[in-house]
Amino acid sequence: MISKNIINSYILKNNNKIKINSKDIKKNDIFLALQGSKYHGNRFISDSIKRGAKYCITDKIPRGKRNINNLLIVESVFMYLIDLSKIKRSLFKGKVIGITGSAGKTTLKETLFFFLNKKYKTSASIKSYNNILGVLITILNLDINSKYAIFELGTNNFGEIRNLVSLVKPSQIFITNIQPTHLETFKSKKNISEEKSDIFKKKYNENARILYLFCTNPAEIHLHKIAKREKLINIIKFGSSNSDYYIKKIKKIKNFYQIQLYVNKKIIIINCNEKVIYRINNLLFVIAFFLQNRINIDIILKNFNKLMPVSGRGKILHLKLKNHKIKFIDESYNANPDTMKQSIKYLADLKDTKYNKIIILGNMNELGEFKNKFHLEVLKFLEKYRFYKVILCGNLFKSALNNLSNSKNRFIYKEKSKQLFDYVNNNIHNNAILMVKCSNSTEVNKFAKKFIHTKIVRS
Repeated sequence: MISKNIINSYILKNNNKIKINSKDIKKNDIFLALQGSKYHGNRFISDSIKRGAKYCITDKIPRGKRNINNLLIVESVFMYLIDLSKIKRSLFKGKVIGITGSAGKTTLKETLFFFLNKKYKTSASIKSYNNILGVLITILNLDINSKYAIFELGTNNFGEIRNLVSLVKPSQIFITNIQPTHLETFKSKKNISEEKSDIFKKKYNENARILYLFCTNPAEIHLHKIAKREKLINIIKFGSSNSDYYIKKIKKIKNFYQIQLYVNKKIIIINCNEKVIYRINNLLFVIAFFLQNRINIDIILKNFNKLMPVSGRGKILHLKLKNHKIKFIDESYNANPDTMKQSIKYLADLKDTKYNKIIILGNMNELGEFKNKFHLEVLKFLEKYRFYKVILCGNLFKSALNNLSNSKNRFIYKEKSKQLFDYVNNNIHNNAILMVKCSNSTEVNKFAKKFIHTKIVRS
């Protein structure tokens, strides 16, 4: 077996070496053999070594592999990661940014990283690595020579944010929004705001200095009151007309949108190809960050139209289904009632007469006792608009549809992803825009993955 000191030194001196999936292993990476829901990662040690892993770490002695030269056996992989992450975090002297919120964390993280990385060496969590394991891996994969490090912090239970923030210790904090998510646990948006507030409370994060806060609903206003009690050095509000930053006006001009942004008592005008409100709000967040850190915002103004949406979060794919052109808007990663309504309005506002608009909606998860109310509320909101077809999938939307009276849209219901796939494959005979919106791990989410990757559909 290898010495722990040798692996520790390797992790502290290098970046982006730790992987938890053997398929992601590249030469000189480190494979963490973790206990999964079905298997222990030990069964993938041999595969990771074949793929070029320099070291493997496990807390369970693998059969027949105890004498592997590059294997480290620890008492607990999780505790090993915690102890080493504290050391690496102490070595980092750059600025640390923490992002939390009910929705949009990953999109904002990718947006901020995109612009900062144009000028500075920047580290950021990959994918949606925002739970305790993801945060630990992000710290240990950190390039300690970076000027900025961006962390995404998520929660679906009380007390999780304070545990994450004790490791990350961000000085600049973004809270994207407070929306109805994980209500099975939190019960109310006010409780969500209380949980999120731990990211800047001094007793959990003495490094907190600047808070960038979307502030439009009562739960977000409650967060603002907590932040004022904590006496942060700087609290910057977004979203409403009494905020420091907000969208003042949007005007359609031929094939683009002219957008007036209110930026700390000044007006900035940008031209966008599309009117996607949450992306524009992310630009405001990034502009505020640049101004606070005395970075020239020309980097943003020159490059914002080059920023591509994240997969599953609004990415537009140009596909062909048999002989028909399809625009596929992939919003399949996650959903709550607020983001559902945003997506519905976005599709309705698209000015493209060449395409029939079809929206496919799947269940919204973790809404607790309010789940039936929220799904019916979404359908009632959808009835404000007319679509070529509205396809629903999932028991919660089935129940909501049964309680919807005098519907104006043409609703089609499918129980399973296979039925949905077969219907779309056999019944889309005209050029169409398909938007998919759902929570992760739903039937519609499964459909979206298959639809994008099947041989029937090609870019």
